[in-house]
Amino acid sequence: MAVDYTVIVVYLAGMLAMGWWGMRRARSKSEFLVAGRRLGPVMYSGTMAAIVLGGASTIGGVGLGYQYGLSGAWMVFTIGLGLLALSVFFSARIARLKVYTVSEMLDLRYGGRAGVISGVVMWAYTLMLAVTSTIAYATIFDVLFDMNRTVAIILGGSIVVAYSTLGGMWSITLTDMVQFVVKTIGVLLLLLPIAVVKAGGFSEMKAKLPTGYFDPLGIGGETIFTYVLIYTFGMLIGQDIWQRVFTARGDRTAKWGGTVAGTYCLVYALAGAVIGTAAKVLYPNLASADAAFATIVKDELPVGVRGLVLAAALAAVMSTSSGALIACATVANNDIWSRLRGVAGADGEERDEVRGNRLFILVMGVAVIVTAIALNNVVEALTVAYNLLVGGLLVPILGGLLWKRGTVQGALASVVVGGVAVIGLMAGYGILANEPVYYGLLASLAAYLAVSLATPATDPAVLAAWRERLAGRTPETAGTSPVPVSQ
Repeated sequence: MAVDYTVIVVYLAGMLAMGWWGMRRARSKSEFLVAGRRLGPVMYSGTMAAIVLGGASTIGGVGLGYQYGLSGAWMVFTIGLGLLALSVFFSARIARLKVYTVSEMLDLRYGGRAGVISGVVMWAYTLMLAVTSTIAYATIFDVLFDMNRTVAIILGGSIVVAYSTLGGMWSITLTDMVQFVVKTIGVLLLLLPIAVVKAGGFSEMKAKLPTGYFDPLGIGGETIFTYVLIYTFGMLIGQDIWQRVFTARGDRTAKWGGTVAGTYCLVYALAGAVIGTAAKVLYPNLASADAAFATIVKDELPVGVRGLVLAAALAAVMSTSSGALIACATVANNDIWSRLRGVAGADGEERDEVRGNRLFILVMGVAVIVTAIALNNVVEALTVAYNLLVGGLLVPILGGLLWKRGTVQGALASVVVGGVAVIGLMAGYGILANEPVYYGLLASLAAYLAVSLATPATDPAVLAAWRERLAGRTPETAGTSPVPVSQ
């Protein structure tokens, strides 16, 4: 394993070096939180694909393939569909707003202080997303070094916190580009063909497995619908995703770069399901489906290649973890702490804001590591996060973008009613049940429509200012020329 260890150590050292290099570029709030809003199509596509394809998409995607066959691709496939929908229909408008958080968008649209309440919901979602990604280090480092779970979480989490704290979004962007390349080589170009060959090819796989493994709807219609509701819609409104949209240099980059990333996700989804199906042929009696990825990598890949593929798994986890961490810290600082202190959130004294945001990343990073050590059930944590996000924030966000009659009172009612309904229904039906997000979303929609129609329409001046922002005419860009773009 010496060669494999060397590959992993070099990779981790490279991530820290990228963080140090990014620190030299992140000298303003805009540079630190959204990479100066000047990523070109190559970097934008790579980093967007990296953040949405995390440990759940890689290790979990292979596990679903092991359990259900080709239909196990649906979870990651719906993530790709969500990213495509975001990129084609909404990303251009989102990028033109020139804000830092989803809650700032809600305040601009509704002309009211909806930020703290929506910020708390978004903070809970990003925190749990970062926690679930951090827990995944335990699985990978256990395969690599037979490491204690707590030590593995501290090691992996500390590296992500270090490079994220140093350079903010610039460090995360640079590391994500490396991680995107490593994942592409490790999973698509190496593990996928090797797994299929080791399983005897598709004809042998079909001969050894039940026909249901090759049914594209074998996982079940209700499960697919739930994936669409949680992951496809979740991609439309998550702070971690929007913060990447904010990094795009302009409309075309956000739209077409995101479309490329979404298409890549669809390919990645099918690859994970095929690898899991091959693992079922090779190891039909694994105790856990989620062990399929680590098992096939450890037992079937040659020296060196094994290290690279495990580095790809690390890359998948780190990209999601770092993206969720900076999103969590941005929301905590800009939407909750600053508002509670009564700070208007102006862009002045940006160097001080860099220090403040850097401190919040460090504090949130420590909180994520501690929570990850204490928490055992990753699936339940992730389900709670997405249920709160979709049930509480989907309606007011999309309503604000699509329906001009929506009001701030309707938005607040939607967040509160949807969030409370989801929590109550999870307590009644169980965390992993489908009903909480179904009924919670309906309750949120009903509250939004009823309260918006029962309250005075949004001030025309607020809507006029909103339309100006959507058109890209903002105080930040007025009278300035475009900044050179990084590719």
